Amino acid sequence: MSKLILGFVGQMASGKGTAVSYLKEKYGASTYRFSGMLTDILNRLYLPNDREHLQKLSQSLRETFGEETLAKVMAEDVKNDTNNVIAIDGIRRPGDVAHLKNVPGFILVNITADIEKRFERLSKRGEKTDDLSKTFEQFKQEHNNEAEVKIEEVARDAKEWIDNNNVLENLHTQLDQLIKKYKSV
Repeated sequence: MSKLILGFVGQMASGKGTAVSYLKEKYGASTYRFSGMLTDILNRLYLPNDREHLQKLSQSLRETFGEETLAKVMAEDVKNDTNNVIAIDGIRRPGDVAHLKNVPGFILVNITADIEKRFERLSKRGEKTDDLSKTFEQFKQEHNNEAEVKIEEVARDAKEWIDNNNVLENLHTQLDQLIKKYKSV
């Protein structure tokens, strides 16, 4: 049975993590996050796991070791994974897909949601240490950060699109349809 590797791109709080969690729960997918390797380093250095530190670390690693460093790690991780369904959260840059698109079974999926809906979700989940205190104006301003501006460019190359402005069950239905389309699980 061949692998299905769904890589999710989308703006902050569009539902990438929720999609990945659902695929893990329902289909036993292996899951990966680009920010996971960065979080590991921040935790080891006893630094805050907030967007500012994640972005600085990502930029520093890419400047020091090459733009595609994180992408190479991710591609090797998914190639070495023996699971038949793999879900990747947090694709943000063209370099992130440079190596993944050469891995058999890789499908780039863009998840979209309106900015107001995304801010509401971000404020409720508090995933990063600064999420709970963030204002809507700060949230809008963060869309100008280096890690966010390339998302639209990457999303243009997505093979599949998911609209996540509706209820959770609608997201699940769209994900089930993707699985059905590309894999008989």
